[in-house]
Amino acid sequence: MKLNLNWLKGYAVLYLVFLYAPIFLLPIFAFNDATVIAFPLKGFTTRWFADLTTTPALHGAVLNSLFIAISTAILSTCLGICAARAGARFSFPGKQGIIGFIMIPLVLPEIIVAVSLLVTLLQLGLSLSSWTVILGHTLICTPFSIAILNSAFATLDPSMEEAAYDLGETKWSTFRLITLPLVMPGIISSFLIAFTISLDEFIIAFFLTGAEPTLPVYLWGQLRFPAKLPIVMALGTILVAFSILLLTLAEIFRRRGIAKAGGRDTGGFL
Repeated sequence: MKLNLNWLKGYAVLYLVFLYAPIFLLPIFAFNDATVIAFPLKGFTTRWFADLTTTPALHGAVLNSLFIAISTAILSTCLGICAARAGARFSFPGKQGIIGFIMIPLVLPEIIVAVSLLVTLLQLGLSLSSWTVILGHTLICTPFSIAILNSAFATLDPSMEEAAYDLGETKWSTFRLITLPLVMPGIISSFLIAFTISLDEFIIAFFLTGAEPTLPVYLWGQLRFPAKLPIVMALGTILVAFSILLLTLAEIFRRRGIAKAGGRDTGGFL
């Protein structure tokens, strides 16, 4: 038994090293004073980060990605609230099947989703733009929002809402004054997760973007130019740090929401 446990620990360590070693290389080469991405390192520099401020095309891609990510996070969270609320508080025919159908994008390959959306939009005569990317990102981010908000609504004590009804509150006022404040940490967590997923997503954005590329699509285009690779490394370092920060905040709010509702933490993102 002890041997199996040691083998499992070793496997976990090797898996984590294999998974995160490329990420650790990003800051190493981002501060390396050379245009060639290779060892040995030549020296320390911050000029690649300074070059980020003098690239207008990059600034446009960042603004476009922020607009798409914020819009996606708002739409996904609103849809997630409705679905999670319905799943936690109501019973109706085909409930499990409907919820399972909504969660399908979690297991579908993104390339399949992207091609299907592209064909559908073209058949409808819609031109590709930031809004088509928002639609695609909302489709894949909504299941994540539902998964997060399900736990928030499931741990909410129904007696609190019943007490509000007894005191004369309507269903809407009870939802606005009682339910929403209690699940607000879960809502914030859902928003941050959806924002992070949309900001980093590439495949759907690659197929559905129009004349204004998102940041991941812009980075993909820059990989064709070897001299741009250090700048890509610098930007990648910033994106990784930003994503880790957002995911950490999302997990903090998720756990705070479970504690606030008096539930038990069954595991999360961190």
